[in-house]
Amino acid sequence: MGQNTLMDTDFNFPGQKSVYKGKVREVYTLENDILVMIATDRLSAFDVVMPKGIPYKGQILNQIATQMMKATEDIVPNWLLANPDPNVAVGKACAPFKVEMVIRGYLSGHAAREYKAGKRMLCGEPMPDGMKENDKFPEPIITPATKAEKGDHDEDISREEILNRGIVSKADYEVLEKYTKALFKRGTELAGKRGLILVDTKYEFGKTKDGEIVLIDEIHTPDSSRYFYADGYEERQAKGEPQKQLSKEFVRQWLISNGFQGLEGQTVPEMSDTYIESVSDRYIELFESITGENFVKADLDNIHSRIQSSVEEYLKK
Repeated sequence: MGQNTLMDTDFNFPGQKSVYKGKVREVYTLENDILVMIATDRLSAFDVVMPKGIPYKGQILNQIATQMMKATEDIVPNWLLANPDPNVAVGKACAPFKVEMVIRGYLSGHAAREYKAGKRMLCGEPMPDGMKENDKFPEPIITPATKAEKGDHDEDISREEILNRGIVSKADYEVLEKYTKALFKRGTELAGKRGLILVDTKYEFGKTKDGEIVLIDEIHTPDSSRYFYADGYEERQAKGEPQKQLSKEFVRQWLISNGFQGLEGQTVPEMSDTYIESVSDRYIELFESITGENFVKADLDNIHSRIQSSVEEYLKK
């Protein structure tokens, strides 16, 4: 099974200048300010990359992100130029802002954990008293995080601190806030049409050579967002039951139940082929639920040469 997943790449594209390898994506910078971003099948949880890849995961994330970029380009400009391959996005090189714009419509995940610990402020945003986990906030709140250098955890930061430390200028930050709210509103509408609730998500932005602020990286994918099923949401809240989620939370829960939370001295539990196949199936289910389309599996026989020739074909044009 391992040979049918894309775990890492070592391409040499025409005009290539540099390569950056993130936890899941690998970004090739070419001449003429062109970026080639490859979504691998690596699975990261608790900031740790799992030893085995998940078949089709890269294709799924890349295709959801692409579709969501196209569905929001009328309200927020983005970096994307083309998708020459199921695992590849080509776009404009940008200088990324050093903050992730996290926006939360509901008291879930990290926000719920902070709330349980007695906090009523998150990144300078008040969280009302008397809320239960997974309740909807009166208005979505923006809770930015500083982008960690490799291996570190992202850290919560307030708008005030971002401006005081000069991480982003006031004028730019106001654009980031405006875009974040607009994207979340559109994402909420798109999810609603699919019977889903967009709970929280993160957006990343960069600036092009011409000084335009654009959306970069991924958007509204199960790796960057949390979704609930809308059907039964109210009943589950009323009964104090956990919500039915559509995100990679199921992987985190499996790891926790097998004694792993990314803490020092813990080892990643063995993932059997059967378990990996079940994770792949879950990602396909995520794709179909979020997009409303049938997932078409790409040919896995020789992923590397497939990507190499797709990208070279595109660059020739």
